[in-house]
Parts: sequence; C-alpha cells; structure tokens
Amino acid sequence: MHPRSLCGLGFSSPFRVRLGAMRRSLRFWLGVFISLLFLYFALRGQRLDEVGEAIKEANYWWLIPAVAVYFVAVILRTYRWHFLLRPIKVIPLRNLFPVVVIGYMGNNIFPLRAGELIRAYVLKRNEAVSATASLATIIVERIFDGITMLIFVFAILPLVPANETLRQVIPFASLLFFGALFVFLLIASSPERFKRTYEWFISHLIPHRFQEPAGGLLDRFIEGLEVLRRGQEILLVLVISVALWLVESAKYWFVMQGFPFQRPFYVLVFTTAIVNLATTIPSTPGYLGTFELTGIWSLRLFGVAQKVATSFILVLHAALWFPVTALGFFFMWRESLTWREIETFRQRPMERRVEVPLGGDE
Repeated sequence: MHPRSLCGLGFSSPFRVRLGAMRRSLRFWLGVFISLLFLYFALRGQRLDEVGEAIKEANYWWLIPAVAVYFVAVILRTYRWHFLLRPIKVIPLRNLFPVVVIGYMGNNIFPLRAGELIRAYVLKRNEAVSATASLATIIVERIFDGITMLIFVFAILPLVPANETLRQVIPFASLLFFGALFVFLLIASSPERFKRTYEWFISHLIPHRFQEPAGGLLDRFIEGLEVLRRGQEILLVLVISVALWLVESAKYWFVMQGFPFQRPFYVLVFTTAIVNLATTIPSTPGYLGTFELTGIWSLRLFGVAQKVATSFILVLHAALWFPVTALGFFFMWRESLTWREIETFRQRPMERRVEVPLGGDE
C-alpha cells in the first residue's frame, strides 16, 4: 500500500515519515549487505599483506594520464546527455558538465545510484528542465551503457577462456538491457497510443486527486524519450556511448602500466564491461564490493595473478572514485548547492521527489 493512502486509514503523518525512513534504511542496509558479501568473496583466501605490498610497489605516475583520460570520457558523457536533452532544451556543454560531475559524485557517496536523481534535480534547479523528462534521458543513458557493455562482451567473447558463469549471466543481461530498449523504443514510436493506455489506467486505478499529477509525470517522461523517435539519432547515441567507454577503458590501460602485468587492450575493455554490468546490482556508495569482485574475476580469466589483480582493481577503483568526487564537491560549492538541500531532496517520497517545486511552475 502506498504511504499516502495510509492517511485515509487513520495513520498520522509522523507515522508515514517513520515508515519512509524505515524503507530508506532498509534499502541502505541491503546495499551494505550486498557490498560486504561481494567484498568477502573478492578477498576470500587472499593474503592481504601481499596485496598491500603490491599496492605499495605500484608506479603511481601513471595515474596522471589515467585521470586525464577519464575526464575526457566524462566530457563525452556530457555531450551525450546534451544530445539527448536537445528535444527538450538546448543546454550548453559548459552548463551541463558541472551537473554531470555532481551526479557522479552523488553516485559515489550515496547508495542505489542516488546521484542520477540528484543530477535531474540540479538540472531542474539550474535550467528549469522538468526533472521527470531529464530522468527519462538518464534512464536512456543507462540502457545504452548496458548495451555498449554487452557489445564489448560479445565482440571479445571468442577470445575469452570458456567460463560457465559468463554463459549464465550474459543471456540475462542481454534480456534486461535489450528488452528495456525495445520497450522505450515502442513508447517513443507510439506516444499517443501509450498515452491513451496510461490515461485509462490512471482514470480507473488512481484516486482522483492524484490523477492529474500522475498524468503530468508520465507526459514529461515521454517527452524525455523524444530522441528515440529517429533512427539516425539512436545510432549517434550508440556511437557516442561506444566511444566514451573505449576512452574509459584507456584509463584501465594506463593504470595497468603501473603494475607488473601486461595484457592486450581488449582485456581491459572486457574488464570495463564486466565491472560496469555488475554496478547495476544495488550496493553501497561507489559500487564497493561489486566492482572489486567482478574486476578481479575478469582479470583472473586472463591469467593475471590474484594478488596483482586485486591490488590493480583496488587502486583503479580509488582512481575512479576520488577525482570526480572531489570535483563534484567543488561544483557543489560553486553552485551554492548545500548538503541540506540534497538531503531534503533525497528523503522526499518518490512521487514528490522528481518534480520538487523550485519556486515556480513549469
């Protein structure tokens, strides 16, 4: 039952507040449990003193080009989002880049990819773009990211040693991402038909006072799928996605230069794909645990020694986490965005969160 409907049953507002806090706490601790479980399996049977020694012996000068390359990938992400948002509003890249970075910072410090919602909120705050419409474009981004990862896996699969886990996981991931893309393409190609469908459900299943807000949310969500109505633009989004993930794979290659192992570039592309498919699993901030387990596992497939693979993945994860998080803090300060503002937004019920008022109607 929805928390708002509890009012009609005599439950007080404080009760609903406590219920919402319990649900958030449950999601958080679920993420903690999953992360700890993955970390346990990632580090099980290893001598941590040897891993620590391998980390000490790494050549950290290679992190300089690695971080520089990573921010090239972030710029490409910004351009992709700019392109997806064009049917809604044309926003200069210089205005979007800080919003993207703040969103990635949010993913790194809040659980369950809360940074994606924060990104939609900051864009609404700065550019008066519907949070629901921009959230739709962010979901499209995630779908294309997943499809790009699968393209990488399928392309490299003939070079990967036979593995039963891959044979079990890849079909499921393919169904998830390609299925989501099919549904979104169907909605985008026939928005009026989809609108008639959800209007029927809203009018028959939702209390009258919530019908207009619910219809407005779905209208704006469809608006965010506008770019999927043209095949040429879908192809361009896919090309940008492939380019940015190849650039991000280059960061893995640069970090590898500081460790005592060398593998072909396609091994780093495969590792990039595997760890980023794994980050769709709910976990604690920064994908702790899921990143480590799948990263170590993918490198072990190609014969990298366990302690070397572990030290490499730990350093790589830190190099992915710290720079964008630090820059996100800077942009928060520059945009006069406060922690209280973010926390207030994060703790809103979902139906109020995506269209939080900012001092005026859309």
